[in-house]
Amino acid sequence: MIRQLSAIALLGIAGAFAAPAMAAECKATVESTDAMQFTTKSMTIPASCKEYTVTLKHTGKLAKNVMGHNFVVTKTSDVNAVNADGMKAGADANYVKAGDARVIAASKLIGGGESTTVTIPVSKLKAGEDYTFFCSFPGHVALMKGSLTLGK
Repeated sequence: MIRQLSAIALLGIAGAFAAPAMAAECKATVESTDAMQFTTKSMTIPASCKEYTVTLKHTGKLAKNVMGHNFVVTKTSDVNAVNADGMKAGADANYVKAGDARVIAASKLIGGGESTTVTIPVSKLKAGEDYTFFCSFPGHVALMKGSLTLGK
């Protein structure tokens, strides 16, 4: 019995040394609801990623003209101005002003049961800077936002 346990322990140790190093996870899924909530309140993007892909899923049932959601990333200091300009841009522009240099990434607007992806270019993020992801549908930013940081 002791010999069997020793053999199992040695195999476990050998397996640990033989396992390849895990690559950084460069993607995430964030769900949004009819109750104006993101299921994720913060994200850390590994600095080793060149791009970071976020899949936004709307788990609710309401249409996008009533309870639409998107996923917008900016510096935290730019959130209110980007949101205000997005509301002026309107639904046809996904509530994001076209060509807005303050916007690091933005998804299209989706309704209940839909999903979309958005790619964040990690080269646009700087260590130590505060970033926020939020929904720019009118009135949603008050509840639908989270912090985003660049990790190591």
